[in-house]
Amino acid sequence: MSHAPEPGTDDPLSLHGVVPPTITAFHEDESVNYEATAAHAQYVVDGGAHGVFPLGTNGEFPLLTGEEKRGVVEAVVEAVDDVPVIAGVGAPSTYETVAHAEHAESVGADGLVVVTPYYYPLDHDAAVEHYRRVCEAVDLPVYVYHIPSKTGNSLSLDTLDDLAEIPNLAGLKDSSKDVPWLGQAIDAHPELTFLAGSDSLLLPGLQLGCTGMVSAVANAFPELVVSLYDAYDAGDVERARELQSDVYAIRDALKGGSYMAGVKTTLDVLDLDFSPGPLRSPLRKMNESDRAALESDLRALDML
Repeated sequence: MSHAPEPGTDDPLSLHGVVPPTITAFHEDESVNYEATAAHAQYVVDGGAHGVFPLGTNGEFPLLTGEEKRGVVEAVVEAVDDVPVIAGVGAPSTYETVAHAEHAESVGADGLVVVTPYYYPLDHDAAVEHYRRVCEAVDLPVYVYHIPSKTGNSLSLDTLDDLAEIPNLAGLKDSSKDVPWLGQAIDAHPELTFLAGSDSLLLPGLQLGCTGMVSAVANAFPELVVSLYDAYDAGDVERARELQSDVYAIRDALKGGSYMAGVKTTLDVLDLDFSPGPLRSPLRKMNESDRAALESDLRALDML
């Protein structure tokens, strides 16, 4: 018997489980390393991930050119056969978002993740019109990516009500960390699939009704996060709670150093058969002392 929440009835992909926001790997000169980008996506799938999400925040999508984003989607779609690839296609303008969405569909992505437009303020009508135009341009399921802390634009529950009426809008990845908002959204829209977008809310997200989790920790330790989901799905909430505690500790270790430095530095420490390379400037990986602290923390947590 399955205990995890069921995906929304409007979601043809039935997204569930662990969907890591995979990295964009770079060469040392910061040009995109498409081969290593695809290898990382395959790495998380081999670790049990139920889907992959290239070009999320961990994929450094705002720092890539349009051509590079198209190349990343093509590389990941070509590499991953076993699970859905939901490609990030969001941009500040509707025009560019539609172009990215059409391209992702044309190269075989299974679904699209569309971050709310950023930089300029977004009111209710603009948000609804933006998602309507994107959804009308493609036949794929579209998932809203709600991350107000980075975009400057939050969606009201009333706006979500209107978005839910758009035919191929299938779900929402919520990184707001606003638990009351998320709980009310899930309650109001059983037809949509909800994905928890923070490692701080993997177990709480499942308990609220999220069917899956977009986990940065799973970029480095996919088996751990998959084990958490599987434990919950099997009805072993106590085990899931223990694993959430482990994730909290790893998340804290990864948060050392500058913003976003943790995942790629950890992948380096794990010494896998691909190199994540640097982050693209102005982001950067951990310095030597922060890296040493990370290694020490991960060793203490028995993750190395």
